[in-house]
Amino acid sequence: METLTQRCALWVLKMIGWKVNFRPLPGPLGVIIVYPHTSNWDFMIGVLAKLAIGAPFHFIAKSSLFEGITGATIGRVVRALGGEPVERGVSTGAISRLAEKINQSTWYWMAIAPEGTRSLRPYWRSGFYHIALASKVPLGCAYFDFARKEVSLVDYLTLSGDVNADLQQIRKVYAGVQGCRPELAGPIQFRDE
Repeated sequence: METLTQRCALWVLKMIGWKVNFRPLPGPLGVIIVYPHTSNWDFMIGVLAKLAIGAPFHFIAKSSLFEGITGATIGRVVRALGGEPVERGVSTGAISRLAEKINQSTWYWMAIAPEGTRSLRPYWRSGFYHIALASKVPLGCAYFDFARKEVSLVDYLTLSGDVNADLQQIRKVYAGVQGCRPELAGPIQFRDE
């Protein structure tokens, strides 16, 4: 049964021409990658989709959103929506910490943008991959397709640990998906692939 929040989020999405495709989660624990991440609009559409689905998804966001004046204002909203801070570009043990957090929970799905930024990067960050492998949970593949105005979370993969084979499966899911600014979508590959 849909809640009022779900109905309102679906209504707003419909009013702006978007629809949500969602296949039930394969279990109570998992990691979701969100690609492509090329615009600030991704956050707004993503929050509406999260509310429309009605699941308390968590997501990581740059730690600067949770610090200082920004943290006292925007950071509170981001945290209330499920955001958790992570320092980018610094080795802080986040992979093992997040894997442990997932495994110690009864329900926990973490969404991560593998590009790590809205700017064009020549590779994906591999943290999501290592978190999913370490916690032995499914990988959900979500996307914002601006060409079709669809938010989708219908594909779930079980990672094998064979990086090349797993990335090939991920590439198949995202084939033909177009972000808000397609020229900023990074290739689906890791730095050392």
